[in-house]
Amino acid sequence: MTVIWRRLVVLQIPILGFSLVIGFLQSNLESAEQNFVQPPDRFGFGRPAMITDIEKLDIDVTPAGTGLPPGNGTAQTGTATWNRVCGSCHGPNGEGGTAAPVVGLEPQTGPPTVGNFWPYATTLYDYINRAMPRNAPGSLTADEVYGLVAWILARNEIIEDNAVMDARTLPQVTMPSSNRFVPDDRTGGPEIR
Repeated sequence: MTVIWRRLVVLQIPILGFSLVIGFLQSNLESAEQNFVQPPDRFGFGRPAMITDIEKLDIDVTPAGTGLPPGNGTAQTGTATWNRVCGSCHGPNGEGGTAAPVVGLEPQTGPPTVGNFWPYATTLYDYINRAMPRNAPGSLTADEVYGLVAWILARNEIIEDNAVMDARTLPQVTMPSSNRFVPDDRTGGPEIR
């Protein structure tokens, strides 16, 4: 008989504790509902975005080259910018340093680089323009970015050193790894593009 009683006591304690917790939570929720203040429709700061605000952020470049700005550059003009802005992180010849290498053609023996992995030359422009240099992203001019793109492509032996990269010529560059990628044309699920 005492064994049964001890078991009941053990079972009652957790049940009693659970009901106390539920009661505590319920009373807190009721007081929170009483103190709830409906937020205003407007907070009274900021302003609607202007077309010029949107244009500053609309800097994406598609693989086909849509979005490339006016300007141009060659590997020769890109050398000065590389030495001034990029070489300290990516190495003097693009071999890598504190940042990843950007030069290297053989995909089997080295890390992914522009020369052995990137499928489109235009996305190189997009990335440099948007994210580089790391300490001041977006600070380079269009001509400086075109020059850096030409420098990187020439070091990877994809274009000639004297080739001019601009909105017309850059989309025509065929990257060595372009055939290693396939379009995602799967169907049957929700499409997120």
